[in-house]
Amino acid sequence: MELQLALDLVNIPEAIQLVKEVEQYIDVVEIGTPVVINEGLRAVKEMKEAFPNLKVLADLKIMDAGGYEIMKASEAGADIITVLGATDDATIKGAVEEAKKQQKKILVDMINVKDIETRAKEIDALGVDYICVHTGYDLQAEGKNSFEELTTIKHAVQNAKTAIAGGIKLETLPEVIKQKPDLVIVGGGITGAENKASAASKMKQLITQG
Repeated sequence: MELQLALDLVNIPEAIQLVKEVEQYIDVVEIGTPVVINEGLRAVKEMKEAFPNLKVLADLKIMDAGGYEIMKASEAGADIITVLGATDDATIKGAVEEAKKQQKKILVDMINVKDIETRAKEIDALGVDYICVHTGYDLQAEGKNSFEELTTIKHAVQNAKTAIAGGIKLETLPEVIKQKPDLVIVGGGITGAENKASAASKMKQLITQG
């Protein structure tokens, strides 16, 4: 089980500073979609250069032109790139093909997929590396989480690793760990903590024990 830190509301210098505080406790650092929109893939490049030992995920949420966008993110140094589960199989196939060429990983984000189980089985057959259940920011505000969906994909998926994102905090982490996802993605649970290093350290400890 690995811990991924999601960075969404920062610029590049702030992102690098934040990662310095928690570097020893995380496995993957995610350049979130808002950062990519604000800063471009330069954010991925600079993060990878600053922390060559960490895996860097580019949260591009690819919906079209899978091969091309994977190529550009790979050039910037991303290790893992996200594609939306709601897109068509052709886009996912193109992304997988390019990722294999570049020796990168694909994480499919199931945000807003209505029939999680059926779609997870279809995507699993396309050779992706991770399938991630994700309660988006807007739904979290309504009190939703992805914990039940994690159970669903754990049963449906046979080849890909599983991941979970969306509103995970220190107090809800044990519930997540019980289901043994391969990747636990935390944003505000670390970035919003008064002592970020302490929050990340406690989470990493729970994950390692789990």
